[in-house]
Amino acid sequence: MNSQNNHEVIVSGIHLELTPSLKTFVREKAERLFRHEERIVRVRVELECDRSAAIGMQFKAKGHIEIHGPDMNAVVQTDDCHKAISMLVDKLDRMLQRRHQLHRVKRNHPHAVELNSTLPKVVT
Repeated sequence: MNSQNNHEVIVSGIHLELTPSLKTFVREKAERLFRHEERIVRVRVELECDRSAAIGMQFKAKGHIEIHGPDMNAVVQTDDCHKAISMLVDKLDRMLQRRHQLHRVKRNHPHAVELNSTLPKVVT
């Protein structure tokens, strides 16, 4: 892990007991998000287990990134908990990359602003 491990990652489980190894796995995967964007305030990951008889064991991973600007949310559902976490982090990573790309395009291609009123003339 990085030497500056001061990022806030909140991991919670719904109908699922969180083991220390599962928490560590989530934190290690979430470090990739902080490496791409330093202005992330907090990452919250919720892991949910659905044990209905009709579909078998399903795991749902919900991710919420609090960042300067609009927050980002993503949900992934699969039959393996570790796979759901990996897919969630991949999805959040793609969202961060797209956000960064849109900001870069906006920064490099400013648009002209038209003024409707006339400007006063300078008296010399």
